Amino acid sequence: MKVLPPVSGTTQPDFLLAFDFDGTLSEPEKPTPVRPQFFELLRLMRETHRVYWGVNTGRSLMQMVQGLNDVGFPFLPDFIIAREREIYTPNDFGRWVSVADWNQRCEKDHRKLFRKHRKLLKRLQAWVQSETSAEWGIQAGEPAGIVARSAAEMDRIVEMLDQELESAPLLDYQRNGVYLRFSHSRYHKGTTLLEVARRMQIAVERTFAIGDSHNDLDMLHSDVAACIACPANACEEVKNRILSHGGYMASSRASAGVVEALCYYFGASETP
Repeated sequence: MKVLPPVSGTTQPDFLLAFDFDGTLSEPEKPTPVRPQFFELLRLMRETHRVYWGVNTGRSLMQMVQGLNDVGFPFLPDFIIAREREIYTPNDFGRWVSVADWNQRCEKDHRKLFRKHRKLLKRLQAWVQSETSAEWGIQAGEPAGIVARSAAEMDRIVEMLDQELESAPLLDYQRNGVYLRFSHSRYHKGTTLLEVARRMQIAVERTFAIGDSHNDLDMLHSDVAACIACPANACEEVKNRILSHGGYMASSRASAGVVEALCYYFGASETP
């Protein structure tokens, strides 16, 4: 077990904790989507350390706020990274406020990139609609999202995209199971978490990240977080990343695995 001691004589938080939401922190289909022990453990850690924590998700801000309400979080995260790239923080009234300079630059870069590659995106759309059963859905602020019928079908789509996007190095995608959205290669869960850490002046050595799906891979890297982990229900690609980077693979699913990983890295005792 890796026990990290608190830092003395500093006003900065000791640790930055980032959690993927669906499949990692929460299982919405379960009677208890998030284990109560997770919140108790966070309270305990905040009694002994200065901890800054948040959700790093592919959901939009509106979807994430709904998810927090559905789960019944007893207290708000310190930040939300939405759509793998936008940063929001709560104000004194519990309303989510955009980190304007980052989010505006992110949006501007995406619009410019999508305009530049609109012909390529139309060609990809035609292929998806003619060669697969997947849906190509237009979304506000994004040129397209793809929803496949199965993981195997999405694997096939991703194989095609990896070839087609070689000629457009800044045009990338974020995949979460059978869902995919196109994105700018400089904005993802990893670079956005690094931006949060930069603003909080927290080093990589004191950053923790845990996730279960493909779009979590960018933050599950030793250049982003020294402490990385995944729950037992993570996809094979994530499990391989965790093992190859010396991270912690929990034996439990979702939030039970999150609690397990926090106990491993921070030496906390799980509450009964």
